[in-house]
Amino acid sequence: MRIDIISVLPEMFTGFINESILARAQKNGIAEIHVHNLRDYTLDKWRRVDDYPYGGSAGMVMQCEPIDRCLSALKAERDYDEIIYTSPDGEPFDQHIANDLSLKGNIIILCGHYKGIDQRVRDHLITREISIGDYVLTGGELAAAVMADAIVRLIPGSISDEQSALSDSFQDDMLAPPIYTRPADYKGWKVPDILLSGNEAKIRQWELDQAMERTQRLRPNLLSKK
Repeated sequence: MRIDIISVLPEMFTGFINESILARAQKNGIAEIHVHNLRDYTLDKWRRVDDYPYGGSAGMVMQCEPIDRCLSALKAERDYDEIIYTSPDGEPFDQHIANDLSLKGNIIILCGHYKGIDQRVRDHLITREISIGDYVLTGGELAAAVMADAIVRLIPGSISDEQSALSDSFQDDMLAPPIYTRPADYKGWKVPDILLSGNEAKIRQWELDQAMERTQRLRPNLLSKK
């Protein structure tokens, strides 16, 4: 899989994409992540990519031309399954969207900035708009990083135990059950006996019951999806 990220602050990704699971996936040839500086695609001698909005409203708006030039250059090299714009009014990012995007071959993520991008880009060039929450960030870089991490970790081979990703919270519209590790007794805080019993069937049922109880208590809205 290949993810191309377009940003006016590409240096924000340097550490993030070169650590942990994302670094391992790239090293092993499972995924490629490329970050492009949008300022490289402007003809303005000051490398500006924004301008004042028509109508006199506040803020600055990302211009059509540098975005179009960047997207055109990328699409000339390969086909893309999705061109995503990180926007606070996009569809809410969740595990189902992460699962869907992890099956794609190539995607582009355009990081919003300033007041946003010229609407004509959204109308003619973007295929999907995604939000990571009902709040506004300075730019879409953090949103792009969140999506890249959530997507790449689902690709087989990215993490050593592939079953681990399949048992994460939200995969089945429920929260994950409580988890424990050694020692079995720490300061009198004990691991539930069922987990030490060795009875696989009873352990799986306990985990399901715990997941259901936690979901009903903490995120009952998830159960409405079932």
